[in-house]
Amino acid sequence: MSIKNKFITFIHDLQNEICQALEQIDGKATFQEDVWERPGGGGGRTRVIADGNVFEKGGVNISVVDGDLPPVMAEQFGVENTQFMACGISLVIHPINPFVPTVHANFRYFELYDQNGELKDSWFGGGADLTPYYLEEKDGSHFHRAFKDACDPFGSELYPMYKKKCDEYFVNKHRNNEARGIGGIFYDYLRPDGEKNAEELLAFSKANGNAFLKAYLPLVEKNKNVVYDESHRNWQAYRRGRYVEFNLIHDRGTLFGLKTGGRIESIFMSLPPIARWEYDFHPVSGSPESQLLEWLKPRDWINV
Repeated sequence: MSIKNKFITFIHDLQNEICQALEQIDGKATFQEDVWERPGGGGGRTRVIADGNVFEKGGVNISVVDGDLPPVMAEQFGVENTQFMACGISLVIHPINPFVPTVHANFRYFELYDQNGELKDSWFGGGADLTPYYLEEKDGSHFHRAFKDACDPFGSELYPMYKKKCDEYFVNKHRNNEARGIGGIFYDYLRPDGEKNAEELLAFSKANGNAFLKAYLPLVEKNKNVVYDESHRNWQAYRRGRYVEFNLIHDRGTLFGLKTGGRIESIFMSLPPIARWEYDFHPVSGSPESQLLEWLKPRDWINV
């Protein structure tokens, strides 16, 4: 089986596993499935959960699209008359309780072909990051450690490197480089080379995809019944506003989908159902909300 088909099989299985686990922990809501086709080639399977006991809105999507590489992307890659194939799983989960973090993850694989259909280039990308509203330090440590454990068998240097890339990527540059959350890992353009072949890169991506539930579910289980009030929800909505800003201004996946004629409903699935903006708002010094802003600064989450 080709690398492409192995990865496609993996993301289908992972989507099923994640959706089943999230439905079980929610206890009420179930995922609604929407199978769609892309006019230029390929399609996907969008699954959305909403109005549950635990999850206010979330989506776990897979897509396998192909065809002519759109001109804007061809210019970016420096190629002409090129065919492409892109496949991946992307998820965003927005819980109701402000003490349960929002989470995002995606794992993807890309191929470029010449006019004769011969493979010219290929690479893996992906990662996961956590966006809390209230946080206990050990919860942040748990999330990061799960992905460190996934990375370490492939090289002890990988987690620190990809953690740093995540810290650098998920920031609102227009907000003085304020982080969206506490990060995780982020990697892109992992190409087969003399050091690692495609099978090894596939195994690395699968290990990180399989680490997602280990990283996230314990945080949901621990915090889903914490008592909260309207002030907690207001802070959650305010921080969700920052999430929206990042996704619409900076996120490469969102921009890729828009530039390649992606399915709008699937692209904007990542946005929360409720967000708010307040003019020049600053939390009270010494409050849990101000503590969160300190947690957002790049830090060592493993050795805490």
